[in-house]
Amino acid sequence: MSSQSPQLKRNAVGLGGAVVMSAALMGPAVSVYFNPQVVAGGAGAAMPFVFIVALAIMLVVATSITEMARVFPSAGSFYTYVSQGIGPKAGFVTGGLMFLAYALLVPAELALIGFYTSGLLEGYGIHVHWTIISAIFTVLMIVLSRHGISGSLKTAATLFGIEVGVIVLLSIIVLAQGGADGLTLEPLNPAASPTGLTGLALGMTFGILSFVGFEAATTLGEEVRRPRRNVPRAIILSLLLVGVIYVFCTYAEMVGFGVGNVDALTSDPAPFTTLAKTYAPWLEILIGLAGISSIFAVTMNSNNGIVRIVFAMGREGLLPASLGRVHPVRRTPSVAIWLVAVVSVVFTFGVGLLAGPFNAYVYLGSVLTLAIIPVYILTAIACIRYFSREGRAERSIVKHVVLPVLGIAALAIPIVGQVYPVPAAPLAFFPYLVLAFIAIMAIVAHRIGRARPEVLARAGTVLATGETEEELEQQDAAVAAADPEPSGRP
Repeated sequence: MSSQSPQLKRNAVGLGGAVVMSAALMGPAVSVYFNPQVVAGGAGAAMPFVFIVALAIMLVVATSITEMARVFPSAGSFYTYVSQGIGPKAGFVTGGLMFLAYALLVPAELALIGFYTSGLLEGYGIHVHWTIISAIFTVLMIVLSRHGISGSLKTAATLFGIEVGVIVLLSIIVLAQGGADGLTLEPLNPAASPTGLTGLALGMTFGILSFVGFEAATTLGEEVRRPRRNVPRAIILSLLLVGVIYVFCTYAEMVGFGVGNVDALTSDPAPFTTLAKTYAPWLEILIGLAGISSIFAVTMNSNNGIVRIVFAMGREGLLPASLGRVHPVRRTPSVAIWLVAVVSVVFTFGVGLLAGPFNAYVYLGSVLTLAIIPVYILTAIACIRYFSREGRAERSIVKHVVLPVLGIAALAIPIVGQVYPVPAAPLAFFPYLVLAFIAIMAIVAHRIGRARPEVLARAGTVLATGETEEELEQQDAAVAAADPEPSGRP
């Protein structure tokens, strides 16, 4: 089978590269630049508390994902996990939701980078329309994707280091100067939410959006060294690293504006730039560059992730077989790259020109968060089912029952927050758009199952490069013997 399955480049990435894939896709700078003001719109001064809760929820959710990644290393990621744990029809729906989430994340970021960079240039008297900037970064994204995963991750690692250094430095300066009204623990108190639990739940949508991408390392299951070990570790390490950055920086952000000045934060399109002007004017240009680098790192890594999901589904026949092709030299999923590029262009410029580029980020971000939450839930269910049947010999009540159930319950919070009380339009319609998409995917899966049952039965069965699990274990052992400490390389 392995000789017939299209293969991505094996052992191209180590633990460090896998951590960068997930951490850079979360985009610490872009998240602390643009998400806190939306979170504060619901949670008020308790905005940093929302990020603490979101981190705790995602760590619980990550347990199910890491357990499935350990058993099923595959570019198919959640699509493979759900196919194996629940069934091929559920796996097909999961793949569709993953496509929706990641495919919308790319244009959301491309619209945002055009909006943000155009605004920065305006401050220096340079007038460039956001569409031109977004188009330039779109081309750069495609070029890097076609070149190969190693080059993309090296670029992402550099950008990630720059953005984290800058936002942490400004946060330290803000806190060292005592913020607007002195240091206080009020932003860490849930009672600071003006509308109580309702506001916290509404803010949780963008709190979780800030962590979307922590699972990105799972899509490297075929290209990372020792995937059964390195992918689960990368997920947890990236979550902890970025989660600590979020809590620290959002706390500094709230203190910098002042807990009694929430309205100024929620109405500011670039609050970190405002903090730089107030507390460290010499950092302003670096804050701008860090924002651009963060947005583009998210763009690249989300693009790499969705391309590999599409590739895996094409390889197994659930999407056109051409999407499962790889470049004969670079070993990259070339056809899938172009499909995702076309989708990205349509949504970036379509929604951006109709609603404005920043609204495109907010609207697409809301939809993709509502799409990714069911994926996390389905993976938790798949974990419970798999380790109660085929994987029963390794079953742990805590890891394979208690934590997945807690994760499912916690993920209900942002869903409820998007439905009740009813938010303003068009946000009010987004949950139902996602429900309609799920229904359509379920109908398509049912029809494939009836018309081509042999194709549906293959869902999620190609692990890594198509080898059996015994062959994969032998390859991992050989890599470990030759390279016992691969984490030092990206």
